[in-house]
Amino acid sequence: MRHTVIFASAFATLVTASAFAADLPGKGITVQPIQSTISEESFQTLLVSRALEKLGYTVNKPSEVDYNVGYTSIASGDATFTAVNWQPLHDDMYAAAGGDNKFYREGVFVSGAAQGYLIDKKTAEQYNITNIAQLKDPKIAKIFDTNGDGKADMMGCSPGWGCEAVINHQNKAFDLQKTVEVSHG
Repeated sequence: MRHTVIFASAFATLVTASAFAADLPGKGITVQPIQSTISEESFQTLLVSRALEKLGYTVNKPSEVDYNVGYTSIASGDATFTAVNWQPLHDDMYAAAGGDNKFYREGVFVSGAAQGYLIDKKTAEQYNITNIAQLKDPKIAKIFDTNGDGKADMMGCSPGWGCEAVINHQNKAFDLQKTVEVSHG
């Protein structure tokens, strides 16, 4: 998975034009960063914000929004940039908001990121759990049943996120619907 920076096309053009006009290309220009509510994403946003400030830009406090809102906000000009763009998980949202016609996407902050399922080590070792397909076994699924319905209770990601589609796909691919209940959000 790649984690890239997205800037609105207008912003990229503005930066390029301004770079030739002054020593500080951002002098007199205010930008609006956005990010999701995930605190781990603040570092990238603040890093880009500080770099822009060094170039003379006035950087507003980042607005926290859902990813879909973020992409459409940048595309419509209501926000200037996000330093968070997970590929391929955000590809559909990126395309739906205008894709390469609306955005300039460049650089990677995080590469080789993994996405997966997590359980505690003690339980994994005690029951020899090594992969999600084992939740098809009702005895294994019941270990993770917190509400008494006999199914494993899995906490998924927020509706609309790319990982939601991955989880839903894997539940079907591994035939887990009878033994796993996913709560998204």
